[in-house]
Amino acid sequence: MSLDDIKPDYVADARGSSCPGPILEAKKSIGKVPVGGILEVRATDPGTKNDLPAWAKKMKHEVLGIKEADGYFSIFIRRKK
Repeated sequence: MSLDDIKPDYVADARGSSCPGPILEAKKSIGKVPVGGILEVRATDPGTKNDLPAWAKKMKHEVLGIKEADGYFSIFIRRKK
């Protein structure tokens, strides 16, 4: 499945915030997604590309990928529990 085909269950917009803003947004938003569902986190802070997948792995969620967009990027996370 291409990242372009993913339809997230919830989109968390953390654009413009720096660490730990995007991670806090993901923590707050993952509860709005059903188990097996997909959270899209939009961010502009380059450190998020490392920090958010590390958080997701620690929390036992699955990172589906990172997609570059115009001026920001999206990280797609499947909620596992």
